[in-house]
Amino acid sequence: MSGINSYSTFVAKRGQLEDQMQRKKQSIVDNINADQDATTKIRYINSELELTLPLKKQKDLDKYMNNQEDDTSLRKFLVFGVQWISLVTENLLSHPFIVLRRQCQVYNASKRFHLHPFTLLPSIVHLHRRQGLTTLWKGLGSCLLVRGLSLAVDDAISKLTSWPKDVNSQTTLKRFGQHVLLKCISVGLVVPFHAASLVETVQSDIASEKPGLFDVFREGSLRLFFWSYPQRGRMLPAWALIGPSASLGVTKYLFNLVIRGVASRIMLRRQSLVQENCDSTFCADPLEQQNSEIYGNLIATLTTELIFFPFETILHRLQLQGTRTIIDNLDNGYAVVPILTNYQGAVDCYRTTIISEGFAGLYKGFGAMILQFSVHIAVIKMAQWIVTKITEVISNRPPPCIVQYYNLECVAGKSSSTTISSSISSTELDVHSVGQNSLK
Repeated sequence: MSGINSYSTFVAKRGQLEDQMQRKKQSIVDNINADQDATTKIRYINSELELTLPLKKQKDLDKYMNNQEDDTSLRKFLVFGVQWISLVTENLLSHPFIVLRRQCQVYNASKRFHLHPFTLLPSIVHLHRRQGLTTLWKGLGSCLLVRGLSLAVDDAISKLTSWPKDVNSQTTLKRFGQHVLLKCISVGLVVPFHAASLVETVQSDIASEKPGLFDVFREGSLRLFFWSYPQRGRMLPAWALIGPSASLGVTKYLFNLVIRGVASRIMLRRQSLVQENCDSTFCADPLEQQNSEIYGNLIATLTTELIFFPFETILHRLQLQGTRTIIDNLDNGYAVVPILTNYQGAVDCYRTTIISEGFAGLYKGFGAMILQFSVHIAVIKMAQWIVTKITEVISNRPPPCIVQYYNLECVAGKSSSTTISSSISSTELDVHSVGQNSLK
């Protein structure tokens, strides 16, 4: 009987152990299946970017990815538009402020120096009321003709002598010296025509006859051919003008070249640092590169004009002397005044200006230059905003705020290495570790 009882007890315990083993096996299988389901679900989330991307972000990313090629080609096309707007602003929209600046510079007896733009505003209003809206656009044709003549002279000298008319970082020292010599000759030949254009720019419309379109060539040729002797009165001979004008022109050009190169390199470097965090396929933007060049040129021009403003004042007074020019009186904007000076040269003009007008006399009309570059920057900003809106509308590209907030560019270029993938990978590791612990 005792043997039978022990055998039955053994069978009961064995059944209990088998039931326990079966439950453990079932629990292990369930854990493994749950682990596989969790891993599959996480991988699905990783492929669809649903873990951290909300619905709006996903839609924006899809639009951004699907329109990348069209967006790139469109932006390359719009680069030409930005260049054209910048060129028009520099040569046309800035002309009224150049007229104001030159009129202030050559008026040696003025009581107001117009060192800031607020004193110029009443005079501008009075000029428009008295002479009309076109009074500040006088001399525009002659200025454009002189600029075209300068480019033509550069091209002609380059073809005759094989000297380079443009330089870059790869230019040798010898070729750079030839380029500087080309600029010296070009500036020297254009100086008489620039002086004739200056007269048309500053003379009053109500007290002078309006010049013809090509009168600048006639007056410039007369001043160039009368090399040693003045044409009339107190007008300085050509040799007395070409030396200071060529020196100032070449120095300004070289200084502008250096500042423009430095500014452009700094901006391009900043852009490259931003692109290091994104794939160049998605982050390369021709408009951004063009904006860097435009702002580099603007910074170089502003710095150059600021530093060489006093020398420009002296040069303009020398060029206008003896031309019997009558200009508008910008002290009030109503009257007209003649320009009567008797400088013997650049040094005498500097000394006389310092003695009679003080050092601030060299900066007369500085407020007009502030207005000029303020308008220039405003136009460029407006052009960039318009181009951005056109790009968004045509290419269905998300607005910059959305791209920046969701970091779409970096997600599109490097989605496998973003924070999303990192968080998903860490989640996968956690699930696998749970499964291994359950198996143990």
